Amino acid sequence: MSSKQQDFSAKLNNWIGDVFYDILPQHGYEIRDEQIYTAFQIADDVAKGRVHLAEAGVGTGKTFAYLLSAIAYARYKKKPALIACASTALQEQLAGPEGDIQKLSSLLGLNIDVRMAKEPRQYVCDLKLERFDYSLDEPGADLTDLLDWAAKTRRGERSEIPNVPDRVWAQVAWDEAMVCDNCRNRGFCKLVKVREHYRSARDLIVCDHGTFFDDLWTREERLLDGKLPLLPDYSLVVFDEGHKVLLPAALRAGGQVVKEDIANILSTIERVQGARAALLSTALAMDEANVRFFNLLYQSAQGDERSQRLTVQINEQLLKAADVLRRTLGQFEFELQNEQNLHIESLSATQLQLFEYIAERAMVALDRFCRHHEQGVIVWAERAEQSFWVVPRNIDGMLNKHLFKKKLPVVFSSATLSTGGDFSYLARTLGLQDFSSSSVNSPFDYQQQAVVYLPEDTLDSDQENWLNEALISLVSLLKLSHGRALVLTNAPSDVPKIRNGLKRYQLPYQFLWEDSGERGYLIRRFREEISSVLVGSGFWEGIDVPGEALKLLVVWRLPFPAQEPLLEDQRRAAQEQGLDPFITVDIPKMTLTLKQGCGRLIRTREDRGAIAIMEAIEGKPWEQAVLSALPPGAKIVNNLAELSILRP
Repeated sequence: MSSKQQDFSAKLNNWIGDVFYDILPQHGYEIRDEQIYTAFQIADDVAKGRVHLAEAGVGTGKTFAYLLSAIAYARYKKKPALIACASTALQEQLAGPEGDIQKLSSLLGLNIDVRMAKEPRQYVCDLKLERFDYSLDEPGADLTDLLDWAAKTRRGERSEIPNVPDRVWAQVAWDEAMVCDNCRNRGFCKLVKVREHYRSARDLIVCDHGTFFDDLWTREERLLDGKLPLLPDYSLVVFDEGHKVLLPAALRAGGQVVKEDIANILSTIERVQGARAALLSTALAMDEANVRFFNLLYQSAQGDERSQRLTVQINEQLLKAADVLRRTLGQFEFELQNEQNLHIESLSATQLQLFEYIAERAMVALDRFCRHHEQGVIVWAERAEQSFWVVPRNIDGMLNKHLFKKKLPVVFSSATLSTGGDFSYLARTLGLQDFSSSSVNSPFDYQQQAVVYLPEDTLDSDQENWLNEALISLVSLLKLSHGRALVLTNAPSDVPKIRNGLKRYQLPYQFLWEDSGERGYLIRRFREEISSVLVGSGFWEGIDVPGEALKLLVVWRLPFPAQEPLLEDQRRAAQEQGLDPFITVDIPKMTLTLKQGCGRLIRTREDRGAIAIMEAIEGKPWEQAVLSALPPGAKIVNNLAELSILRP
């Protein structure tokens, strides 16, 4: 290590000590040995430019622990540090007006320059608005409000109108399939202005995992094309909820074929008067190949209601259909080029570019599938949007090439990175060979702060009867806690079932349903409306609601993973090694998610509350796994009468 680096390391360690032992306690913050240990471990590896896996239990204060090194290193290197989060809600929690970074900035008098890089779909698309079909019959109130807002907004960010449901927002949200070249606001649209804003950040850029990997995988190509990367040069990367990076990394490295996009091409060309016979016949052949491929795809796809991703059983028929579709797409792209070369104006430049984009994207995905289906890729069919995904099976090599070999400091932070202190599984999946790690437990006294309610094995195993009985138990629990509850479901499809089932009870609490608005907005309302109840499948991790707003955490169903392709691949690998996939994949995955969910309840030493698991576990093969995921030392009861901790 150079003397300059040694000097930085010494100063960083001295500053961290001053902050945690002197400055923060003066503002009422308690000294947490676990937090301070984690902060020093991270600082050591940041100064050395190494990878660090920082596992820190709930309540440790890991955010402040990694922020101090990130801020100091950014100013030392004169490049911003990146904090990559697992969700928009977490970005807001970190970098919002009352977030952790602003608190730290005020406490330390640092004037931290932090800016958010949210995923593009959080912004309106000017081209979509320009082409919006206002002839819709009697648009609903949500859509009317959205369009009125869109006509006046300057930022165009969803957080400005957060109570709009997902399905309505999708009608105006940014879409990569839109051809920006033909937008009259090209270069000046909402998303471009946002990128210009965060690119000039001095200290911190808080992005989502997806945006980070979009930038990582396309950075070299964009630079070669004379384009700016999506993110500016950075000095350091912190992955908050670092155990969740593999899925977004794979998705952003993968390709997609969307059935409706290809079908819309034919319907557009059929409406063109005087369309060339060669173009029309090629589009017809492409449409027929598209229909056949997707018919075979969904005939060979299977899954459960908890996942939108369906496992595909690959067979010769499907492979042949994929190859036919790939070749007809190539022929169609050739005809599009002829259209441009002949200067025929039956199709606008916008339509031609859009069609070319759709065909090219689909051909890349199908080519990967046809050539690498045996080993190199994982494929699945999307249930709702009728699309086909092809992603790399192993991204460890890509991560090494594009990230780890750059010798930048990289920190993975989470409460769940290891299995009993063993980090080898995560390290192996990430392709890490040289790294350091640290692990600390939660500082809370769960024996005094938490009670766990486990019902006796009385609920009917029949699905419909279980639902009715579970709803009765849920109502009793909510009455005990006077609302103030977070209900964690195992799938988005559980939310409408609970909503419909509770209607007849007319409970006097404000229910916040996951599908009713933007996630960060729902969490803010949950914090502010003390007797409210938040229900959803997307709140198992990273949600911080200390105080009276959360007294009861309900696990509606144990979070066993769905039968989906990415996990099916892990199950298959376990089976090939002679292991039981349920024991080696499903139960550990469920345990980690449950541990994360239980961690939402107690966030400070003053918090008190109860965890209720609605499924009986006694005598089940996963009983010990569930017990190991519960807060250590928490009292376990089987009777609602023993939940006195919920009473005001």
